[in-house]
Amino acid sequence: MKVIVYVEGPSDKAALSALLSPLLELKRQEGVAIEFFETPAGDRKASLLTKVPKKAVNIILNDPHAIVVAMPDLYPKNKVFPHENFDELARGLIGSFGDAFRAKRPEYLATQAERFKVFCLKHDLEALLLACKSGLTSRLGASPLDTMWKTPVEDQNHDRPPRRIVEELFARHHKRYRDTVDAPLILSMCSYRDIADLCPQCFKPFVEFLAGLA
Repeated sequence: MKVIVYVEGPSDKAALSALLSPLLELKRQEGVAIEFFETPAGDRKASLLTKVPKKAVNIILNDPHAIVVAMPDLYPKNKVFPHENFDELARGLIGSFGDAFRAKRPEYLATQAERFKVFCLKHDLEALLLACKSGLTSRLGASPLDTMWKTPVEDQNHDRPPRRIVEELFARHHKRYRDTVDAPLILSMCSYRDIADLCPQCFKPFVEFLAGLA
């Protein structure tokens, strides 16, 4: 089995690969290959929302062993189509996938629709960094770390998404947050199971989906 996970950018790809490394290796040993792909530079969320459903149709029609996952950030809201929460985001993506599938092979949609999955990072990747407090503390060289965010960490909002909080934390400690460097490093210090438990709304369902593949 092959699982293709589309995320927005290089930091998402690198950080999720680092955090989930033990699970990805376990699945590999069980015959499930899971790979992350980033969307092209530019407006990455818009690109994912518009292009991935169509890519998913082509992949599914050409590879009977493939599952395609779309995993954008929830932030910013209302990009491409109206959405402020995960349900609205998922409904829009699944609708686009259905439209693209019906345009090519409508007779197969009913049996193949389950091979396209939608998850999201709420509100962005940096929510996982806020959940990885020990790794964040180590990276900043600060102990104790001043907690200046809502818990559960997925309860931040569109006006102040997790990335802004992480950037402020780094600035407070006279550092500049570099997502492609800092995010993978921080998350490599934490257990994906612990992070999933601290992010039960959107990240934990994704982890449970991967863990259940066989």
